[in-house]
Amino acid sequence: MVAIESLNWYKIQESLDEKGYAHIPALLSIEECNKLAAYYTQENLYRSVINMQRYRFGKGEYKYFRYPLPSGIQKLRETIYSPLAVIANEWMNKLSLDIQFPLTHQQLIAHCHRAGQLRPTPLILRYESGGFNTLHQDLYGDVYFPFQVVFALSQQGTDYEGGELVFTEQIPRAQSKAMIMRPNQGDAIIFTTNFRPVKGTRGYYRAAMKHGVSEVKSGIRHALGIIFHDAT
Repeated sequence: MVAIESLNWYKIQESLDEKGYAHIPALLSIEECNKLAAYYTQENLYRSVINMQRYRFGKGEYKYFRYPLPSGIQKLRETIYSPLAVIANEWMNKLSLDIQFPLTHQQLIAHCHRAGQLRPTPLILRYESGGFNTLHQDLYGDVYFPFQVVFALSQQGTDYEGGELVFTEQIPRAQSKAMIMRPNQGDAIIFTTNFRPVKGTRGYYRAAMKHGVSEVKSGIRHALGIIFHDAT
């Protein structure tokens, strides 16, 4: 895994500010991706299994890890959080919101637990041919961190076809804007959980964003999702 501290966080913030998402190529090695994807069959690691079709979320399956998280996932969650917390607090200031996030993930989790949000939210997703995920937001409670990360564990064009990552942004007094991402295996995409600040003529306003996955045409697609807040 590439050292989180060595990433160009200036460029990452610039992309988050301008687009609501940032693409980090090859953050995980192919071996690390394969190891994480292999977790999918280890049922003792999970607290909950969700069939998307049953709940009309799409078509596919995802599994939420239980505590304690696998050490590699715990490390990712903690190390990526801290630089993002600085950006998150800048966003809250721009929007004049009376919210400040702690600079360590341990403190955020303590805050979640005090609010009754006790269930871990990192998850692995699996889509087969015909699978997709409808546009949504991963909020899970009153306490939510404004960023999350998805890691591509499979390679588009080799392991599967289709299955693009889709973002939509609501533009005031206009139709939503759609953005498509095709990350390679090992890439990470950081994106906003709910909204991003956009500068208008009267200061900053909130531009709401959602995310989903387009239909997988063939093969099998795995992804790891890192959500920083816990769920009720």
